[in-house]
Amino acid sequence: MDASTALELLLFILPAYVANAAPVIFSGGPKLDLGKAFYDGKRIFGDGKTLYGFLGGVGSGVLAAAALAFVLPSLFIPAASSFELKVLAGFLLAFGALCGDLIGSFFKRRMSMARGEPSILLDQLAFLVVALVFASQYYPPAGTGVDGLLFLMVVTFVLHLFFNVLAHRLHLKSVPW
Repeated sequence: MDASTALELLLFILPAYVANAAPVIFSGGPKLDLGKAFYDGKRIFGDGKTLYGFLGGVGSGVLAAAALAFVLPSLFIPAASSFELKVLAGFLLAFGALCGDLIGSFFKRRMSMARGEPSILLDQLAFLVVALVFASQYYPPAGTGVDGLLFLMVVTFVLHLFFNVLAHRLHLKSVPW
């Protein structure tokens, strides 16, 4: 994969990355599961999934998409022909990322994993996969396919670990994963 394709892929997925990171900053408000348990008696999502975090994450991802569409229109989602479509694709990526995070949280609760307990596939990759599914109309950028998906998975895994450790050191997260 050449450098320009790698850059295009990173710009493409950036709204999902921003959306996935932002709830740490915008946390608070009502719990998304309203404190309710699933039929198995376990919380649906847990205390870490809040309305303000979800909305702040989606909003941050959309703002990132708008900034990219304005500053780098030819590099950011070339498949979207207008500013509005690029922002829509950014919304789909951001919303998909946070839905993927919720799905991961749901399954972690089913496995009796505590809040903050690490799960490589659910923490680092569920948000990516669901974001890509939601924005599949705009993916893959030209010239990518399985190679691009593998590239995004590896980069996402590495960046997720790095930024979680950074957030922990900045006292934004109680655990470094």
